[in-house]
Amino acid sequence: MTKTENPELNQELISNITSLLEAVGEDPSRDGLLKTPSRFLKAFKFLTQGYDKNPVEIIHQALFDADYSEMVIVKNIELYSLCEHHLLPFFGKCHVAYIPNGKIIGLSKIPRVVDAFARRLQVQERLTSQIAEALMNHLNPLGVGVVMEASHLCMMMRGVEKQNSYTTTSSLLGDFRNPATRTEFFNLIK
Repeated sequence: MTKTENPELNQELISNITSLLEAVGEDPSRDGLLKTPSRFLKAFKFLTQGYDKNPVEIIHQALFDADYSEMVIVKNIELYSLCEHHLLPFFGKCHVAYIPNGKIIGLSKIPRVVDAFARRLQVQERLTSQIAEALMNHLNPLGVGVVMEASHLCMMMRGVEKQNSYTTTSSLLGDFRNPATRTEFFNLIK
């Protein structure tokens, strides 16, 4: 039984969420909040389901021999994650590229790898690197490039309150550290 299937733990968490509502001055017994603790718990489990996903297994489910050695790019992969510092969402898009070295991966597996890492408590910098490193280590391509652009509610709703800012991170491994390959990748994802 996983932690998320443990009825005693779930009841304790629901009680803690109820206490949190009371601590901010709410009445958890009012009509609109009656089921909020259990709805929040269900939503939080969904938002952190990446802990139950194994990116290595995802990669190995769809590896195929292929005599293809040109860049493969999956652009504009939507991503949603939670900032580990404030538990607030950040969201955006991710561009993932690799240069095959005898193997290709089923294209749908790349967004699944992104989700497996994104649906955890994260910082964007680590998330970008985790995606690149997982593909580099288990697909064994000539190189991997990952660029992520995301808006962070912890910067938009609180603190500095900048609604139009976004953060761009990149991780370039193998042949993507070559200036010509890097330039090609960046030009193709514009």
